[in-house]
Amino acid sequence: MAVLLLSSIPSSFSEEFELSTNSKVYSPEHNLQIYGNGLPEENLIIRIFAPDESIAKFDQLTTSSDGSFNYDLLTWPEPSTDFPYGTYTVEVISTEQNGISKKIDVKFSSTTDLLDVPVERHVSTLVFAPETSAINQSLRVFVQTTSDGLLVGNEPSELLGSTHVHLPSGISVLLSSSFKTLHQGLYYVDYTPVEEGTHVFHVVAFSQGVTSHGSAATTVLSQDLGGISDQIINLNSILDETSHELDVLKSEIEGFDNTLDEASGKIDESIGTISTSVKFISEASSQLNSLLFPIIASIGIIVALQIAILARRR
Repeated sequence: MAVLLLSSIPSSFSEEFELSTNSKVYSPEHNLQIYGNGLPEENLIIRIFAPDESIAKFDQLTTSSDGSFNYDLLTWPEPSTDFPYGTYTVEVISTEQNGISKKIDVKFSSTTDLLDVPVERHVSTLVFAPETSAINQSLRVFVQTTSDGLLVGNEPSELLGSTHVHLPSGISVLLSSSFKTLHQGLYYVDYTPVEEGTHVFHVVAFSQGVTSHGSAATTVLSQDLGGISDQIINLNSILDETSHELDVLKSEIEGFDNTLDEASGKIDESIGTISTSVKFISEASSQLNSLLFPIIASIGIIVALQIAILARRR
């Protein structure tokens, strides 16, 4: 007689798997202890994720014969770049039940007061865009996503899946598929505007179940400031040339003034010379008259005598 033996395996591992921590908020030198239940003598993988989603600690344990476990996982060190203050995630993964896992968020802080330090995650999004640009010229927009002050995010198409730009005409253009990664948490997109006016870049980041928004505006002109600057430089060059020509003209005018002064002086000298010549002529005329008058008188007397002689002969 054949006997069919069936092993009893829970149909839903999540109902059999329990995970708890000894606290929600920890400060340096405090112990992080995890406990719960799983399958008997089951190997479990334990990971602690830092606020930037990197793995801060990796460990393994085996449950007891009744499936329970109680494990001293970590003594919190002093805060550093490897273990900064912030929200951490403790994850326990089953190796026998299709990778089913449990997660708990805990807070690493300078105080353990739950009233002052709520266990919650904050994702911040900063957008950097140029203030002005030119139509039909590419501009670059940068995005930074952080959680508890650390850069977070991996694939930009998933992290920034709803990011778009609002055009002056009122329509929106999706940008999520255009982002490229500079570094974890640092992304950029090259965008070429085709309309003049204000373009608003609206970035929507979704990380670790938390949504964050950021925006920046760029005013698109008919030409960029570089073109206007080139025109100003060209205008300044023309003004410099004009100023130089005016200086040359002024120098020539000053030389012409000197020439006029010299000519005026020569004319004055000529007038003085002519005046002196006229004076000399006047004096010469007077002297000539004084010489000619006796001669003319003598001629007159001679003529008169001849006339008298001729009258007597007749």
